[in-house]
Amino acid sequence: MYNKILFLVPDATMVAYTESVLKEERLEIPVEHGMWIGGIDIARKYVAQGFDVIVARAGTANLIRNANLGLSVVELPLTGIDIIRAVEKARLFGKRIAVVAFQSMVLGIEYAAKILDTEIGYFYISSSEEIETVLGVTVAQGYDVVLGGALTATACRTHNLPYVFIESSRDSILQAAFESIRIEDALETEKYKRTLFSAVLDYAHDGIITVDSNGIVTSINPTAVTITGFKQAIGKSIQTLWPSLALEKVITTKREELNQLYKVNGVQITCNKVPIVVNNLPAGAIATFQDITKIQQLEAHIRQEVYAKGHVTRFTFDDIWGKSHTIQQTLTIAKDYARTNSNILILGETGVGKEVFAQSIHNYSCRSNGPFVAINCAALPGQILESELFGYVRGAFTGANKEGKPGIFEVAHGGTIFLDEIAELDYVNQGRLLRVLQERAVVRLGSDRVIPVHVRVIAATNKDLSQAVAQKKFRDDLFYRLNVLKLHLPTLHERKADIQIYAKNFLAQYTRANGRTLTFTPTALKLMDKYDWPGNIRQLQNTIERAVVICKETEISKATLSLCLDQPEDINTYQTVSAGKRDEIVDALTLAKGQLGEAAKTLGINRSTLWRRMQRLGLPSPK
Repeated sequence: MYNKILFLVPDATMVAYTESVLKEERLEIPVEHGMWIGGIDIARKYVAQGFDVIVARAGTANLIRNANLGLSVVELPLTGIDIIRAVEKARLFGKRIAVVAFQSMVLGIEYAAKILDTEIGYFYISSSEEIETVLGVTVAQGYDVVLGGALTATACRTHNLPYVFIESSRDSILQAAFESIRIEDALETEKYKRTLFSAVLDYAHDGIITVDSNGIVTSINPTAVTITGFKQAIGKSIQTLWPSLALEKVITTKREELNQLYKVNGVQITCNKVPIVVNNLPAGAIATFQDITKIQQLEAHIRQEVYAKGHVTRFTFDDIWGKSHTIQQTLTIAKDYARTNSNILILGETGVGKEVFAQSIHNYSCRSNGPFVAINCAALPGQILESELFGYVRGAFTGANKEGKPGIFEVAHGGTIFLDEIAELDYVNQGRLLRVLQERAVVRLGSDRVIPVHVRVIAATNKDLSQAVAQKKFRDDLFYRLNVLKLHLPTLHERKADIQIYAKNFLAQYTRANGRTLTFTPTALKLMDKYDWPGNIRQLQNTIERAVVICKETEISKATLSLCLDQPEDINTYQTVSAGKRDEIVDALTLAKGQLGEAAKTLGINRSTLWRRMQRLGLPSPK
């Protein structure tokens, strides 16, 4: 149901026909009869109901567009076939035909006249007030019939003049419908982006101010207002509001300025200033900043949380269940890697068990008696992450521990360090990490003393690092340092033979914890095998835990499992969805002549997502 699109047709007889054409294509778009000034009133009513796209014919479309109602207007076109059909009908009245219409409405009619060998006089109008005068001219010049749109037809009926109304064909109606749908989809995408951007601004802990190329403030988030005290900043010059920030310099030079210290509204802040460049031209700049006092408080809290957990492992290869060839092959490779001291890069989707493998590799290696230190690179701000990774000495910064503190590379000496979500590591810390990997030594913040460390680095990510390298978001030299031994973990969908094994083991765990005895029905097991599990093992684990909690019987049924998956009970729904996705991908690949990148653009997804979907649906990669 495209409930934000309206079809406005100028003739009452067109309403039923237009509705039938749209219905044949299963397009539930409302159709109204209205034109000219009346069309504006109808459009205004639908705008108030939340509609944002309207389809109308030439004159009415122009009027609505100029009325600035805040919606997109799609002109209902007239094809060459529509015009030829109308001219054929007009020839029944005589050889001399007068066209009285908006010029945009009858583009190409000259060619129709040549093809049909017909004498046509052209009387183009720009407003409804001209029609009466123009019709008088056509009568005086002896034309046999008038050809035009709804306004012309109405005037001809009033004066009892022969006329032919140019009707919109099925093709022109569908062409306008599909164009309006594309516009609606684009508008929805843009609304989503604006909403997302607003949410990021409103809930970010950093103060954020953006300006245009002239230094005029275009946005400021609540945190920035709290820190700076600028309550009415939008539309004002940043140079007037905050001269010492010198944001205009970043716009002019197109060079970023990072980790700058400023004082504003009595608050000491650390600030990053970055230019916004479009087509190599300055389009503005963005300043992000934090209250240093808040950073120090957050740092103290995070340190408490991180080090309270200790540096021990819980998993071994025995905790990785499965009998499928895929997982057995992955385990073999992982054990081979564990016997070495080389860096390992673990790749896999969210929920496939990357940290389980990292801990298992550590426990299987000669470093098993050493520490295993894990840190999530996405969980900490860049400034705090730097001190956590490399440590600091006494007095390195305000609020630092009086005795200093070792970084996790020092803590992991003789063992393994696990860097989860490595793709989220900021560019500055990427450079420092690279130096540690190259030199096998660290230098604490505020010190010049080199401390040798002997650690094995295991990094993990669910993103395509090679793509991040190509986009200059991840250092290529660091990528090659980490990507010594690459371990790709299969998704649960790629190891369907293991689904029931995990499900039954998780069921045993949660039934023991809840003091219950439960089993699965055969249909529930079949549903698990059919389901794609986009969240992989983590999603399966959470689903089983939920099922144990809500199940009222002695068996977990298909209905209970469907409820836990927030999916309809009928498994045919899954098959239908998968078949639809398969056909959609096949069509896109055919159109792109087998080029994955082009097919991904057509589908509106990235190349790696398309590849994973092809794998899940059993589609071969094009050669």
